[in-house]
Amino acid sequence: MDADLTVVDNEAAGRFEVAVDGELAVAEYERDGDTIVFTHTLVPRSIRRRGVGSALAAAALDRAKARSLTVVPVCPFIAHYVREHPEYAPLVRPEPGR
Repeated sequence: MDADLTVVDNEAAGRFEVAVDGELAVAEYERDGDTIVFTHTLVPRSIRRRGVGSALAAAALDRAKARSLTVVPVCPFIAHYVREHPEYAPLVRPEPGR
């Protein structure tokens, strides 16, 4: 992973952002009250395999936790990240019937 990744919450655009080598990676979301729905994560091919997506996911989930938000991981990348990092599981809204 790149050592000095700075993830920014661009609330006006509804996305977390990190710039690496002139490329912008994003984790898009929608807010609804105390719920944050992660809809899409995009990491340009040229900066993949460097921990950029994981940095975005961790920062986004840490921010959700700090704000006591309930997380709905519609985005497959964020959902996978939560499965791989069970410390974030309590943030996720249970699916109906579970």
